[in-house]
Amino acid sequence: MSSKSKISIPGLDSHGRCLARLSSRSGLLTDFRRVLENGGSEIPAEIRRLVMEENLLARATTSARSKLYKELKGRYLLDPAVPLFSAFMDEWKRVTISEEKNLLAFVLLALNDRTVMLTSCEWLFPHLRKAGSDLRVGDLETFFASLGKTSHPEVSKWTESTLKRVAQHYLATVRDCGLAQGAISKRAHRPALYAAPVRLLLHALQSTRFSPAEIVVHESFKILGIAPGEVSSALSELNRQGAISFRQQADVIELTL
Repeated sequence: MSSKSKISIPGLDSHGRCLARLSSRSGLLTDFRRVLENGGSEIPAEIRRLVMEENLLARATTSARSKLYKELKGRYLLDPAVPLFSAFMDEWKRVTISEEKNLLAFVLLALNDRTVMLTSCEWLFPHLRKAGSDLRVGDLETFFASLGKTSHPEVSKWTESTLKRVAQHYLATVRDCGLAQGAISKRAHRPALYAAPVRLLLHALQSTRFSPAEIVVHESFKILGIAPGEVSSALSELNRQGAISFRQQADVIELTL
């Protein structure tokens, strides 16, 4: 792959900025799924028309519909010309299991939002490894405050109310996507190994020119509850299922989607 074909994916950019995109609302998974399941998955370019003209999501005013469409686009791209969204749509059409679709949407959200990716890898992952671990808004606010003092000074500019809203909406999002359980008090839930979310993540890593050796130990798999040292085993299991083609012998790695 030439340098010109390298794709920029915010969630995988280690130098990317953390945005408070979730301060206004959660991941809007229900709205996103409704659009895709009512025609948007067949003709992605129709998504805007479904939201704005047909008012599929039942917003009272044009300005409310416009704001919702902008927020959906900010989270999930909604552009078939963008390779990541195109790859997502290919996977979406193949999936029949609702839980897998929710997790697939979460991977797209994390790949498109550095805050979601970083929070999931560094804060959520340890909780996913402990069955029923409590997920508390206050703990997540503390995590964000720590980021602001260390690797992401832009977070230090968030107000206290912004910190709280981002934390609340992030936890609502991971619950909706199957990574937590509970309406008010939330507990971490490590998801099953599904092929589509892994394939989308692999597509993103390959698109950003990570080598096979880097991919099989990449930190981003933590968003699925998979530790870097377990990636090879997970890929081997998906290979056994026929979901991907993967073979590793010593330093020789063959990986095909």
